[in-house]
Amino acid sequence: MDTKVLYVTAVLIAAISGGYYYFGGKSNKLQADSSKSMTYSAEKINLTQTDEQGKLSVRAKVDRLEQDLQKQTSHLVNLHASTYKDGVVDATFFAKQAKGIDDNEKVILSDQVVATKLMRDGKMEFHTQELTAFPKRKEIETDKTVTVLSPQAEFVSQGLKANLNDGQYEFFNIRGKYEP
Repeated sequence: MDTKVLYVTAVLIAAISGGYYYFGGKSNKLQADSSKSMTYSAEKINLTQTDEQGKLSVRAKVDRLEQDLQKQTSHLVNLHASTYKDGVVDATFFAKQAKGIDDNEKVILSDQVVATKLMRDGKMEFHTQELTAFPKRKEIETDKTVTVLSPQAEFVSQGLKANLNDGQYEFFNIRGKYEP
């Protein structure tokens, strides 16, 4: 048999097979975006993140992470995170549960939440059951009861809004004691 005939036959078989594969049932096709619907999980994660100048900006430890790429959400168990400013720890966060939304633009911490802001004259701790953080803006807020402990005061607030960049805090319905 002539090699030209063999070549034409092979090309014809390949074209028919490719056409069947391509035009066949959708369930048989490989879909490039199928990986977006996957959910990933990992355990015992240590994260170190730097800013645009290469300075340390975030360090975190998580016992378990589940991430859904299609919904752009994540679920974390036992989150311990520290944010840095000029290479020094600026604030720390702990929560037994955390849920990241919109690729972690918004993070909802829940279950025994402790947020600590380190200051020149000590630290300010916020204890609550739920706290929403906006990591890129360095803002936190909640409408839940917050117990605040600082060197000058101990009080309970029914909600909180704070900008950790400039130290502006807004508390609601405060009860407690203050010592200047």
